[in-house]
Amino acid sequence: MLLDGASLWFRSFYALPEKMTAPDGRPVNAVRGFIDTIASLVTREQPTRLVVCLDLDWRPAFRTDLIPSYKAHRVAESADDAAGTDIEEVPDTLTPQVTMILDVLAAAGIATSGADGCEADDVIGTLAFAEAVDPVIVVSGDRDLLQVVAEDPVPVRVLYVGRGLAKAEMMGPAEVAEKYGVPEARAGVAYAEMSMLRGDPSDGLPGVPGIGEKTAATLITSFGTLDALEQAALQGDSSVPTRSRNALAAATDYLSAARTVVAVRTDAATTGSLDTDVLPTEPADPGRLAELGAELGIGASLGRLSKALGWPGN
Repeated sequence: MLLDGASLWFRSFYALPEKMTAPDGRPVNAVRGFIDTIASLVTREQPTRLVVCLDLDWRPAFRTDLIPSYKAHRVAESADDAAGTDIEEVPDTLTPQVTMILDVLAAAGIATSGADGCEADDVIGTLAFAEAVDPVIVVSGDRDLLQVVAEDPVPVRVLYVGRGLAKAEMMGPAEVAEKYGVPEARAGVAYAEMSMLRGDPSDGLPGVPGIGEKTAATLITSFGTLDALEQAALQGDSSVPTRSRNALAAATDYLSAARTVVAVRTDAATTGSLDTDVLPTEPADPGRLAELGAELGIGASLGRLSKALGWPGN
């Protein structure tokens, strides 16, 4: 199981009230929600291995160099820090909780992974692509990750939690194909190509003017691949509607860049917090975990996590 860390703790932060505080008054709503989410997921899916994937660079240069508008609307008004790195606009009361979450994960013995210069999506793409033994479940509220669904060499599914865990959808190639009208045989890649065409305002991707989701899916299905579609449009193929043909011809540079920007990497140099991603049979540091439980007032959430993991005493 690969968790999109930031996606899930942002959702926990907004789902639970900030009046959930530690004994010293610090908000811990995201911490409690995130730990409870892991407990629920482990109980529901019974994974033997789990990695929380991290954004070490939420707006990588290899993407913004190609499409400067990529996530530009999320840059905080304070602009850049001293190192010239864009700062993501994050609620003031969430930032300290991310550190708390990472402390809890370390004490519990739950693996995290990141990659310098890459987003969590790239870490997830790399780990899923490399897996050749166990089925993979990716958990995220980001539809971009639907592009990683696969059948070979192992099944890769995305548990999409965009509407909350209670309404989560398990998506594989068949489900992605049915919902978005793309070819099932290459559903993940086709979904990414459709995304390039339609654009995504939430990520600052302009898309090809005049081509929405349905038109994009129809064109990809008709021509099989984005490459074939572009080639047909540039050759004046009359089977490409005139409006779309003209729009595609004018968007050659954008589509060339979008292939790199939209596609998650499968070759990121990932580094992990632990030597193993196997779920722990007992806490890595019981004393520290108990300290955090008392300090943050999250004992009930830790109890649920302990029960889900089958730790001694449960």
